[in-house]
Amino acid sequence: MKCFLSLIALVLFSQVQSQNSPVDFESTGFGAGWTWTVFENDNNPALEIITNPDQNGANTSATVAKFTARVTGQPWAGCETEHGNDIGSFTMDSASSTIKIMVWKSVISDVGIKLVESNSASLGEIKVANTLTNQWEELEFDFSAMEGIEYDQLVIFPDFDLGSRTTDNICYFDNVVFGNITPPAAPMTPAPDPVFDASNVTSIYSDVYVNFEIDTLITSWSSASLEEIDLSGNSTLRYSSLSFVGIEATGANLIDLDSMDSLHLNVWSPDFTEFKIKLVDFGADQAYAGGDDTEDELTFSAPEQEEWLTYDIALSDFVAMTSRNNVAQIIFSAAPSGSASVYVDNLLFYKEAQDTMPVDTMPEDSTVGLAFLPAAVLDLQLFPNPTTNQVYLQSSQDVVSVEMRNAMGQLLISKQGSVSELNLESFENGVYFISVETTEGVVRRSIVKRE
Repeated sequence: MKCFLSLIALVLFSQVQSQNSPVDFESTGFGAGWTWTVFENDNNPALEIITNPDQNGANTSATVAKFTARVTGQPWAGCETEHGNDIGSFTMDSASSTIKIMVWKSVISDVGIKLVESNSASLGEIKVANTLTNQWEELEFDFSAMEGIEYDQLVIFPDFDLGSRTTDNICYFDNVVFGNITPPAAPMTPAPDPVFDASNVTSIYSDVYVNFEIDTLITSWSSASLEEIDLSGNSTLRYSSLSFVGIEATGANLIDLDSMDSLHLNVWSPDFTEFKIKLVDFGADQAYAGGDDTEDELTFSAPEQEEWLTYDIALSDFVAMTSRNNVAQIIFSAAPSGSASVYVDNLLFYKEAQDTMPVDTMPEDSTVGLAFLPAAVLDLQLFPNPTTNQVYLQSSQDVVSVEMRNAMGQLLISKQGSVSELNLESFENGVYFISVETTEGVVRRSIVKRE
């Protein structure tokens, strides 16, 4: 018999804590490296940390704990953390006194949880039986009677079977968290599709283009977890518990960006307060730390949360990266370090088209004779893109005028002075080109309208 046990939503909100949770058994989380001791289980086979054997249900975590309850073991066989050094110390309060657990078991039996004080005292375990088999079910434990007590050890009884087992039972458990939690916000719609000419693009990750072959989207030295999710048919990267993550292309996969002039990226986060992008070039010897590596990092402070952000950054802004022929690493960092969640899509490099419409269709106007600049120079953002109606403009420079043309170059909108939005309600679906003039020059960007 097998019973799959996933302890979900046990986040500790205690007030006095140096507490390590949630216990998710991931390499960047808590639990996998702890000292788990198995007791009262015959020969006490060790708790194993393994790949999740059932990722199709409610628990899609990559790694879980495996407990084998011996038929010759005691009904109360279980496993426990080391006092103080694993989960740390915490005081049970009203915010953390409800423990929710999601279980998958092939038999009906109790699941037990016990909290132990530093002097090994305990008020005993609380047990809740599953009512369903062969499917995920959420169980709830009430520890309100234990509020105000400080604990430093967690004990789990995966198969507390007083009716006696008839065979060894294999149980899996995961995601131990204390308290009532609200799941973090997540994007409901995919990032806007980029509309660059494919011949001017080197794509690393995007459904719109053929992606360049790289080594990995998360290196072994990264401090983050990666999951590829689907947003309305659009593949998107989700980095969680993010401190820093490396995207790497080495050897034959080094990226030559000498003909590119800008980086394009969409990011979405419910909680980051800072976002950094670093590019690393391995130099002519094409080897890490070969003496000719160059790199630079840009920091974006106080980014907007819970909305898709579009970064169009001139590669020349990475001033210290003096070579772009052998780019090997793209590194993202975020604050708060180790807990930020960042969704990433449409990571690509592109060459800015200097003429986005036929010259003979362009009327003589105030933009003629001005230099056309990459969008990153003016820190220009157009959002949302695609749009169904309004387009909002944001630039680091004072805007002198804004014009919009269709794909044939016909002038549709012309506005003077500071402009922060355009109304496309009266225009048909399609691609339009917006020119934003400042005293520094003109940026020309495309916008997609679709219902």
